[in-house]
Amino acid sequence: MNKWPRGRWAWAAALGVAALLVLTVMDLGQHYEVQLGAVLALALARALALGLVWLRPRAAMLVSLITTAVTAAVTTPVSSSEPWPWGTTAAFGHSFVVAIAGARGLGRREQVGWWVATQVVGVVAVELAPDRGSWRGLITMAILSAVAIVVGDLIHTRGQTNRRLAEQETITKAERAERERLQERARIARELHDVVAHHLSVVVVRADSAPHRLVDVPENVREEFTEIANAARVSLTEMRRVLRVLREPVQQPPMGELGPQPGLVELADLVESTRRAGADVRLTGEVPTGFDQTVELTAYRVVQEALSNAVRHAPHAAVDVSVKRSGGELEVTVHNTKPPGSPTPAPGSGHGLTGMRERVALVEGTVSAGPTPEGGYLVQAIIPVGQEVASGDHGHGG
Repeated sequence: MNKWPRGRWAWAAALGVAALLVLTVMDLGQHYEVQLGAVLALALARALALGLVWLRPRAAMLVSLITTAVTAAVTTPVSSSEPWPWGTTAAFGHSFVVAIAGARGLGRREQVGWWVATQVVGVVAVELAPDRGSWRGLITMAILSAVAIVVGDLIHTRGQTNRRLAEQETITKAERAERERLQERARIARELHDVVAHHLSVVVVRADSAPHRLVDVPENVREEFTEIANAARVSLTEMRRVLRVLREPVQQPPMGELGPQPGLVELADLVESTRRAGADVRLTGEVPTGFDQTVELTAYRVVQEALSNAVRHAPHAAVDVSVKRSGGELEVTVHNTKPPGSPTPAPGSGHGLTGMRERVALVEGTVSAGPTPEGGYLVQAIIPVGQEVASGDHGHGG
């Protein structure tokens, strides 16, 4: 991208242009026979070429080459020891322009073409005025400009490599995020399958066995039980088909992971195990239980992920976990204080929050997460539970 450098490089570029202007005036005024007006004009043109190369590399190359040729035409060395047709500032100034033009993306073939044109100008100058210089005077410019082409190309290649690496790193992060998202979807699908399949299987078994368990069941009731069992089987099959779509993108888990899933009863154990790992975690209040298994599993996973984020991103911070029922909603809160020595709130895990929101959305709930004014971090999930709670509802303190 052709633009003026920024930051400290902008000052360095401006200083280089100014230095070339001053040095060109001193070089031409002291070592060559040329009028003062021509000296100033040539110095300005030389500085213009160096400044223009950041914005218009090709135009800068043309200005630099023309300036170099005109300088050779209007200057006469004060002694045979002075370089001609390329003076010191002409050789170095033109070489800097060549190098920067290459670094800004000028093609290799085009650079070689400009190099050849530069040497042709030098050869023509020596042929037309052999008394001012010699063929040896052409060697310096040939070497300097060739080195400038190589340096410019190396800088440009390195810049391209760094950009590709940055792009590849971005792609890799995106792929990793997508893979983690799919893994979370697969785990949600697996757990949802376990919960729903269990209940549907119970429906099928009870509907099939009801005519045999109950006495004097009318025929129309038997048919109703049969239809209920068949409908439950169809629902179970369709559910497996839908969940298979969620589970196909990633590798299936080992069979050992398909056991009973945790609920709110196990929340105290989760907090205790996190505390034993060295975290300052407290379970405040009593934990209500007796909800639908899917609701309890969702609440458990929210706390698990939030604790994982707090321990990872806010080490040594105090963490409070609260699960309480308010009307027809279950409110799950995990709040950590500002980590000791941390000037900013600890961020949450982007992938973990995404999976958390997907999981809670399955039960029509919402999740909010963000830093607190005191410098901590708060994760809060609201999960609908309805108005009825199973008879086993009781509290567990932590």
